[in-house]
Amino acid sequence: MTSMNMGMAINNALSLEMERDPNVFLLGEDIGLAGGVLGVTAGLQAKFGEKRVLDTPISESAIVGAAVGAAAAGLRPVAELMFVDFIGVCLDQLFNQAAKMRYMFGGKAKIPMVLRACCGAGIGAAAQHSQSLEAWFMHIPGLKVVMPSTPYDAKGLLISAIRDDNPVVFLENKVLYQIEGEVPDESYTIPIGEADIKREGSDVTMVATGQMVLRALAVAEKMASEGVSVEVLDPRSLSPLDEGAILASVKKTHRLVIVHEEVKFAGSGAEISATVAEKAFDYLDAPILRVAAPFCPVPFSGKLEAEFLPSEEKITNAVKTVMEG
Repeated sequence: MTSMNMGMAINNALSLEMERDPNVFLLGEDIGLAGGVLGVTAGLQAKFGEKRVLDTPISESAIVGAAVGAAAAGLRPVAELMFVDFIGVCLDQLFNQAAKMRYMFGGKAKIPMVLRACCGAGIGAAAQHSQSLEAWFMHIPGLKVVMPSTPYDAKGLLISAIRDDNPVVFLENKVLYQIEGEVPDESYTIPIGEADIKREGSDVTMVATGQMVLRALAVAEKMASEGVSVEVLDPRSLSPLDEGAILASVKKTHRLVIVHEEVKFAGSGAEISATVAEKAFDYLDAPILRVAAPFCPVPFSGKLEAEFLPSEEKITNAVKTVMEG
C-alpha cells in the first residue's frame, strides 16, 4: 500500500493499464507534454510516447468522435475533457453514437471507451468550469456513470472502466484530486455498480457522492457525539446504481438524507429518492430529504460559491430534521 492523492491514483491506474494492454491509449487536450490541466496525466507521454498519449486540437467533438471510432475498431481509448462543462460541444458523439452503437448493431459492436472529465465547484472556476452534470449522463441508456470519492476507489474503478466493453463516463471531482489515501501498488478492480458503506450506522442513511462524501463523513462524526448514528453510503457509480445496497441501508435505519453537489432540481438525488419511495416506503419513519445546490449557475465569488455548495451545517440540519420524524 502506498499513500497517494486521487490524481496520482488515476495516473497510476492509467499507467498500469497501458502497460498491460497495448490497445489502451489516451487522447485529450494538453494531456501529454503539459500533463493535463490539473496535472493528472503528468509523465505518461514521456513513458509511453506521443502515439499512445495524444495531444489533440482544441476540439471536444474531435476528441470524443475519435475515441468512439477507435473503440468500435477494437482499441480501448481513454479520452479526457478538460472540464465536464465542455460536454455540450461533443454530446452527439457521446449519447447518439457511443451510447447507442452496441444496441443498434444487435450487440455485435463493442465500444470500450472511457470519457474522463473533472467536475464540481470549490476552486473559484466560475459558472462554465464548475458544474456537476452527472444526472445528464444517468439519463442515457448505454452509458455507465462512475464517480469515485477516494484514491482507492478511483484507481480500482478506473481500471474496471478501461476493461469494460461499454462506454463509461468517469467523473472526477477536482477538489478531491489532492485528497490522500492508502492505495495498493498492484492492479485491482472494483465492480462498477457496487456501492460502498463508508461508515456504518443505525439511525439515518446518508447517500452522498463526490466531495460530499467527505462532508457527510464529517457530519456523521459530529452527530455520533450527539448520540445519532449515521450510515454513509457512497454509490460510487450512478449508472448502474446499486439499488439493493441503498434499500438495505434504508430498511435498517428507516431514514434517508441524500447529499450531492448537483443542482437539486432533477439531480441524481431525485432518482434515488424516487427509488426508495417506490420500493421501501413502508420502512420510512420520516420524509426523504435532499441537500444539494440551488437552481442557479455556480457563482465565481468565493463567499457565494461556498453558499452554493451543501455545507456541513445544512447537512447536519437535514439529519436532525429526519430524526425528529
